[in-house]
Amino acid sequence: MRKSPIPAGNWKMHKSPSETEAFLSRFLESYGEGDAPVLFFPPAVSVPAAVRATRDRKDVGIGVQNIHWEREGAFTGELSAAMARDAGATHCLVGHSERRALFGETVEETVKKAVAALDADLQVILCVGESLDERDAGRAEAVVREQLDPVLGADAVRSAWHRLIIAYEPVWAIGTGRTASPDDAGRMHRAIRARLEEVGAGDDGPPPVLYGGSVKPGNVAELLAVDGVDGVLVGGASLDPHDFAAICTAASEAASTS
Repeated sequence: MRKSPIPAGNWKMHKSPSETEAFLSRFLESYGEGDAPVLFFPPAVSVPAAVRATRDRKDVGIGVQNIHWEREGAFTGELSAAMARDAGATHCLVGHSERRALFGETVEETVKKAVAALDADLQVILCVGESLDERDAGRAEAVVREQLDPVLGADAVRSAWHRLIIAYEPVWAIGTGRTASPDDAGRMHRAIRARLEEVGAGDDGPPPVLYGGSVKPGNVAELLAVDGVDGVLVGGASLDPHDFAAICTAASEAASTS
């Protein structure tokens, strides 16, 4: 039987601590405990509230959206991986397209963040994906390799293979209402998986590969049916407790019918 796909919700700059508690109360009423982890990435200020609200649910993990690679120092406004872990986070997003495009995060910084997160015993979701111009130029797979390979080449990453997750997010499908077709998603997921296997899958096999980009209750089942899609990283639809509960239910059903 297929392992349960992983649903993860990235809230970006939404939901205060009180809003987080209210959301999770409604979500947990709608979604019963499952075998696979459900992940939430609230704003850093709301992480403790999310941890408190889900403390009785072993299937729910809370992550941070970004970290600095240094453990501490004069970095106003930043958050270290150790601080995130101490606040109760179990996961960390690294290399999200908005960090790259809006805040100028370089590939080298992404590598340092991934290493720092793994050193702090966090699980890492590494985000990769191409822009529309890059796809139209026929460079989609090359761009994803350029983002993926430097992280995979780090010794600290290779020694913590079991704590790595990849999220393929075509930038042109994030928040636009456009979604990669199942063929588009499947082709890229297979390319990523092939690369993971080339560099060494580890004893437990290659890391899971999630799809992200305008995922909704209405299209999640079709996306999860694609070979190589091991879950979804959800933006806008994760802000509604009932919509995200429906996505999580679809993920559980995808496992039971495989």
